Amino acid sequence: MSALTLAVLLSLVSAVAYAGGAILQERVAVSTPERRYAPLRRGVWWIAIALNGLGALLHVVALAYGPLSLVQPLGALTIVFALPMAALFVRRKAGATAWRGAVMATVGLAGLLSLTQSADAQSLDDAERVMVALMTAGAVVTLMVVAHAVHRHPVVRSVLLASAAGVAFGIASVFTKTVAVDLDAGVSLAQQVPSLAVIAVLAGAGVLISQASYRGAGLAAPLSTVTVVNPVVAAAVGLTLFGESFRYGSAGTAVALGFGVVAAGGLILLTTERMGAAQGAAASTVQVAKGGPVAADTVTPDERVHELPAVPSQPAPVPHPHRRVLFRHGHGRERIGF
Repeated sequence: MSALTLAVLLSLVSAVAYAGGAILQERVAVSTPERRYAPLRRGVWWIAIALNGLGALLHVVALAYGPLSLVQPLGALTIVFALPMAALFVRRKAGATAWRGAVMATVGLAGLLSLTQSADAQSLDDAERVMVALMTAGAVVTLMVVAHAVHRHPVVRSVLLASAAGVAFGIASVFTKTVAVDLDAGVSLAQQVPSLAVIAVLAGAGVLISQASYRGAGLAAPLSTVTVVNPVVAAAVGLTLFGESFRYGSAGTAVALGFGVVAAGGLILLTTERMGAAQGAAASTVQVAKGGPVAADTVTPDERVHELPAVPSQPAPVPHPHRRVLFRHGHGRERIGF
């Protein structure tokens, strides 16, 4: 088996592992909405964390056998694998709009990354590492604050949190590449402790924030957002600090921007599809509460509400216009006078 074939197989298995972890994270978010970030007592959540760790490990190994321009686009297949896996294993089907959005986001991202041209391996200096870490912390905190401010719009909140998770994961990859380049250059591991600490913090924050992004927004929109934002952020740093560029000069840059528009359009489709589903579910809930008919397929199993039997109300007695209470006897009896 050639190194290129091995890289492709590892990338595909990595995408499947990421997809399985995302599905389990979304199910945990549905079943335990009160625990937004770390449902530590749920064994399923720890299985999701293990699958995400396996996906990350396989992705790193695939990079060792194949070029970045091949491995990174294959990682975008996570969302394509996740939708049929969710329909098969947890009976959560995606609509046609979600599928179109997922395909557009994947194609756009794959095209964008396939045009990225790697330069000679280089590392970030200390000042650049501090700058990137501070800018990343500011971006993640800002996105989380804005997400909290729009908590009444769960889909918008989810996309913002997923964007924050994607930024954290993307910059963690940047620091991982920096550490790997330094180790190859003979830098001791002890000198990499600050960078390793940044990687641990960003990776942990990405997992926790992504867990919160699945609450109330389904699977497709937050997973697609993380899948797109993560490599795009890493590629942006590569273009600005690592000396990477797009192939074919200005023409390649224009085509890459076009692929970026396609990926953004896919995310918009996924977001609007989920917002429409949420509004439909809310309307169905109101209709059930009023006792009206509801189609069986308009409310998902997690959003169903049980209609309570109506309690007949007694009309309040209307007092006679000339009646007055003269005085009260014991046991609540009254003497009435007119």
